[in-house]
Amino acid sequence: AELLGITDKGIDLTALCWTADLTSFFPLLFTKKTQMVQVIPVRWLNLQEYQSKKLMADHGVTVQRFFVADSSKDALEAAKRLKAKEIVLKAQILAGGRGKGNFTSGLKGGVHLTKNPDDVAQLAKQMLGYSLITKQTAKEGVKVNKVMVAEALDIARETYLAIMMDRTSNGPVIVGSPQGGMDIEEVAVTNPELIFKEIIDIFEGVKSDQALQMAANLGFKGPLQQQAADQIKKLYNLFLKVDATQVEINPFGETPDGQVVCFDAKINFDDNAQFRQRDVFSQDDTSESDLMETEAAKHDLKYIGMDGNIACFVNGAGLAMATCDIIDLHGGKPANFLDLGGGVQENQVYQAFKLLSADTRVEAILVNIFGGIVNCAIVANGITKACRELQLKVPLVVRLEGTNVHEAKRILSESGLPITSAIDLEDAAKKAVASVPHK
Repeated sequence: AELLGITDKGIDLTALCWTADLTSFFPLLFTKKTQMVQVIPVRWLNLQEYQSKKLMADHGVTVQRFFVADSSKDALEAAKRLKAKEIVLKAQILAGGRGKGNFTSGLKGGVHLTKNPDDVAQLAKQMLGYSLITKQTAKEGVKVNKVMVAEALDIARETYLAIMMDRTSNGPVIVGSPQGGMDIEEVAVTNPELIFKEIIDIFEGVKSDQALQMAANLGFKGPLQQQAADQIKKLYNLFLKVDATQVEINPFGETPDGQVVCFDAKINFDDNAQFRQRDVFSQDDTSESDLMETEAAKHDLKYIGMDGNIACFVNGAGLAMATCDIIDLHGGKPANFLDLGGGVQENQVYQAFKLLSADTRVEAILVNIFGGIVNCAIVANGITKACRELQLKVPLVVRLEGTNVHEAKRILSESGLPITSAIDLEDAAKKAVASVPHK
């Protein structure tokens, strides 16, 4: 309670929003009386590298010139259009470690440099349509559908720069280090004196003297110092305009011919601002996501797949984990957990059953609802509708408790459907495990 800022007078919103990483996982909605009314699961936005760089370029930030291609022919044309001394071809997937990855085509590395534009077509042929396996992908890798064809620039010096929300400062800060191109956490441990921080007034924004000071701390000298300061200001404007929670540039470098360039970027977004950032969120690449997770997210459901055969349909992540644990305790294996959340509607229940029944691994479904915010009667109506319309063929065990539970139980008992009721969680788990064939 102390950690969350909860007192006998209610909830301290400031303490709650800046404590731990709770808001990163469960954004909270509050009434004017500061009472928690709903927890909404969200799917985090991930942008491909080329999408992040286009966002930066659109806001005046200096990045390498680049084109995106989805065929070897387009990649070749892009390479010729660049008219660059050297070209870098990069496979576009969301996983890290691309440079050291391997393709199922036999090509080694997801990042290649060449001075001959004609080489780009052959390299692209060995990338596009094949899976790239890196240390951050599953063993089967991720299929590459696009490549980025960019101008390769020499880097004379690398630095690190990030703009992020900081709980301690109650607002944005700029963090920088003259040691870029490496793990910033390692720098913080081995050379903490090389980590510099500028606290930004959210109302005034980045002041010129702050930007210049950070540029100087990063080691930029002469005309490059002013150029770096200008880039810092533009990055901050981007940070605000797209509702980012973090913009990380590593490396934030200088070239031998005197340019300050953002060579690589990672942008995290505030998912609660999706209604303001429709253009940004419309770029969300779901091709690398689990199809069940993506479909669940469309209906404000949170789905996580597992390797068992008993589907878990619950409300709340804590209850979901407890349900999975007790199934395992009684000798069963959970196939997933699917979190209904708090603001449940009847159609969400129907869509949840549609998802679960489409999974061929599922041999039984356990519904475990504790109705606080959730109205159990709405869940019961959704269950009966789903059972009838989907002609559910696997055993269904239902445990309901809480708000309007008596009406919910009446709906289920009078439905005439083969639904097994349970009196508590342990009873539900035992019945669900007993309902599946033992192999």
